[in-house]
Amino acid sequence: MSQQSGPAIARVFLTAEEVAEALQIGRTRVFTLLAAREITSVKIGNLRRIPVDAVHEYAMRLVQLEREAS
Repeated sequence: MSQQSGPAIARVFLTAEEVAEALQIGRTRVFTLLAAREITSVKIGNLRRIPVDAVHEYAMRLVQLEREAS
């Protein structure tokens, strides 16, 4: 018997580990990018979270820089 759940909720924030996995980089590199403010993050209580849009914006900046360099 299959249990019906409500509609899927789109993720708004990611952990550093999830960002590392999405960008296929190390967790330490994510924290370096956060410290350099290359990726925007917010503090929720004691937790540091990265907006999904910030990850997409960072990736698009990298692509743009690559295009400009060619």
